Amino acid sequence: MAMDVMPQQDPESGRPPQPSPQGPQDPLDPQGPQDPLDPQALYVMPAEGATAVPPPPPTLRTTLRRAAFGAVAAGVLLAGALVAVEDGEGDGPKEPGPVERAEAAATAGSPASLSDLTALIGDRQKWVESHPKDAPSLATLGTAYVEWARRSADTAYYARAEETLKRSLEARAGERGNGEAWVGLAALANARHDFLAAKRWGETVKRQQPKAWNVYPVLIDAYTGLGDQKAATAATEKFGELRKGVPALARTAELYRGQGWREDALATAREAADRATQPAEKAEALHRLGELAWERGEPEEAVAQFDAALRTDAGHHASLAGRARALVALERTDEALAAYQSALEKLPRPEYALELGELYESLGLDGDARTQYTALREMVAGAKRAGVDESLLLARFEADHGDPDEAVELLRAQWRKQHRSAAVADALGWALHRAGRSREGLEYAEQAVGTGVRNASYAYHLGVIQRELEDYGPARRNLEQAVRTNPAFSPLAAPLARQALEALGEPPPGGPGDMQPPPPPPSAPEPKPEPKTEPKTEPKREAERETKPEAPAAPSKAPAPAEGDASKSP
Repeated sequence: MAMDVMPQQDPESGRPPQPSPQGPQDPLDPQGPQDPLDPQALYVMPAEGATAVPPPPPTLRTTLRRAAFGAVAAGVLLAGALVAVEDGEGDGPKEPGPVERAEAAATAGSPASLSDLTALIGDRQKWVESHPKDAPSLATLGTAYVEWARRSADTAYYARAEETLKRSLEARAGERGNGEAWVGLAALANARHDFLAAKRWGETVKRQQPKAWNVYPVLIDAYTGLGDQKAATAATEKFGELRKGVPALARTAELYRGQGWREDALATAREAADRATQPAEKAEALHRLGELAWERGEPEEAVAQFDAALRTDAGHHASLAGRARALVALERTDEALAAYQSALEKLPRPEYALELGELYESLGLDGDARTQYTALREMVAGAKRAGVDESLLLARFEADHGDPDEAVELLRAQWRKQHRSAAVADALGWALHRAGRSREGLEYAEQAVGTGVRNASYAYHLGVIQRELEDYGPARRNLEQAVRTNPAFSPLAAPLARQALEALGEPPPGGPGDMQPPPPPPSAPEPKPEPKTEPKTEPKREAERETKPEAPAAPSKAPAPAEGDASKSP
């Protein structure tokens, strides 16, 4: 959430609504349990005496003794007060509650913890019940629903978010200053993978409020989803100008990561982690360091960072899945299975079901793998009912475990919607190869790797396609790149990458042949013919272990579609 989250003041009320000291467990329940330790609660003090008869007056000796004792006690209390003031332990500002912490995080452009986010939702639900025309509070509540759905994988909240944001715009139009609701709709569109709609909402806000920093994160996500690196870079730079600190560092690190600038991404991510103060913000930064370590083939470092993220914020469930990937690479399979199962229980995302299914398949547990694949289909269907487009993930699954032709159709539709990120290009190229159309898939696989992103899976896909097309030199280079980048990038594909590389063997010694033109023939009437040398040939390819249909004759290569041109579909 990146917006002003303070509710509109009731003109008849002397103060804004007071947050409950403990938020509800379910954001749908605005009441929640009362906190018995509420400092604002009124207590009736018990009577100090058991009799109403006044005590007798003290003697003079008793009075003098009490006075002396009182002087000593006063001195001790004064010294204690001075020490407390010096140590900063005196009466200070009140510790912010969960609602205030969530508001502060949103105002800073940082993530809030799930418990604080829950408290904020409950607080705003209660407020808008009695103030149904409070546009800013409705915008805050709608955007909080988007964030809750994204962080909990509960896609049912997207419909609630859409309804609430529309109510906000009915109470106050975006043109009249309700840009927060438009930003919320852009965040909702990104969460549903409708990047064109997110771009439209975001650019509308940017035109009207060019210095509104909260629109740039949603624009960055939209441009990234559309594969527009130039626009994503410009939006990231502008966000850094308008909003200094950890959020800008985090976005910059992601930009460097997507461009393959590993050292810059790592240095920036480390700075973000060092400067983060709130637990949710710190956990997100540590999680990013874990992902970077995993991508460069350092699973032990990745496990350490994911563990640190979970210690910082136990609700950062994405780190459970990241930890599981790294444990697979370390061959700590039992721990990896437990981590995946825990992640799916707490954060049921379909990509985790795919990863767990492939792990089961690599272990020969085909029945368990099928169970996960069935769960994946059910999750994707549920997401579709909530308006979330999971075509990219479903196509990745179909290409390797289902119907490659179906995968091609899903990804062609994505390309026509201008979803042309490196991930979509890679998936489309691989699906075409698996469908027996490697020549057509080559350009998309090359485009994915050409973005600069250091992804072992992309390099593997391109290398296999090139080997299929008998382009052995580039195939060898890309397969080597995949294995070198992350030797355990996939429990199924990484062993195949090594086998394909071994089948190609070492390159011929001596490099390419002499490229100089041949000398002129001798002047003798019958020159001796030069002895013919057998040309050096590449070793024959071994059959891929992956199962795929018989490849027909490759059609002529279609021209590459122009970047950003929706009319030129693949």
